[in-house]
Amino acid sequence: MDAPPAGRGVRRVQALRRPRIALTSGEPAGIGPDLCLAIAREALDCDLVCLADRALLAERARALGLSVELETYDAAAAERAEARTSAGAPGAAAPHGSTVPGRLCVLHHPLASPCQAGQLDTRNARYVLGLIDRAIAGAVSGEFDAIVTAPVHKGVINDAGIPFTGHTEYLAERTHAALPVMMLATSDLRVALATTHLPLKDVSAAISVDSLCQVLEILQQDLQKWWSIPNPRITVCGLNPHAGESGHVGEEEIRVIAPAIQKMRERGLRLTGPVPADTAFVPAKLAECDAVLAMYHDQGLPVIKHAGFDRAVNITLGLPILRTSVDHGTALDLAGTGRADHRSLLAAINLALAITAARPVP
Repeated sequence: MDAPPAGRGVRRVQALRRPRIALTSGEPAGIGPDLCLAIAREALDCDLVCLADRALLAERARALGLSVELETYDAAAAERAEARTSAGAPGAAAPHGSTVPGRLCVLHHPLASPCQAGQLDTRNARYVLGLIDRAIAGAVSGEFDAIVTAPVHKGVINDAGIPFTGHTEYLAERTHAALPVMMLATSDLRVALATTHLPLKDVSAAISVDSLCQVLEILQQDLQKWWSIPNPRITVCGLNPHAGESGHVGEEEIRVIAPAIQKMRERGLRLTGPVPADTAFVPAKLAECDAVLAMYHDQGLPVIKHAGFDRAVNITLGLPILRTSVDHGTALDLAGTGRADHRSLLAAINLALAITAARPVP
């Protein structure tokens, strides 16, 4: 599908209606369905539409002993109600979506094969991707103001013969985004990644002056766009221990990272670095920045997950649409047990809602 011109998609929030958020339920054998059902019991100031197999949700609700009323999402009816509300028509319909605790509005997408909690099935891999595709299409068209995603299982999708690196890369491909940037955020910490799902041995070769400049530009722009930070302060980590020790423990800082920082400083970005990763996250350093750019996945994410695992949110930068997600995986061993914690998903929805609701109507 084609990406929308800048300013479309998420910007289509109407002043007279609440944001409409698409929630994909993720891997059906994992905790995604459980989390969606738990979210249905929360009071949310948005119209939440859960993309899932309706029968799967009903079966999981019974297994968990949850009383959740499943409503059917009607896109055409929702569009008509929105048009009447935007026009200020008397007696305009109420927002269409999950508005009352105990109810969940479901956009039904059928499973390819019956699913048992905790048991992966490659036959449902395309079902999982279908949920994402439908959410993307709705966000691009303006039907949805944001996408929130429950976790998927990369292994079973690849085992089904479908090359899949992760949500981040898939969303970028589907929206024709030039470069996606993965960032996790809590209320007081933001960590972005220069590279995402790569073997550690490939990280050095994947980092170049140009790629770092692109990542820093996207990080700068989206901190301005999503968080309304006029001139963000960004700390850039080194790759090697002690940021290379002046070339004695690695030269990437000298050859690549420092030149990229200098180039972007000349463009007006407020950057600090390269900073050794073992000191970049001490409280005094974090107080001086709005975000940290780590060079690879496990350099930055363990820190933020330790700081706020139950409230951290994954947000994909560099897309023409808004997407947030949980900061954890499918937890197959917890699926259907009632022990899954939905707080990260709730935080992801609340962040999408806060960003969307705060954006001006064009």
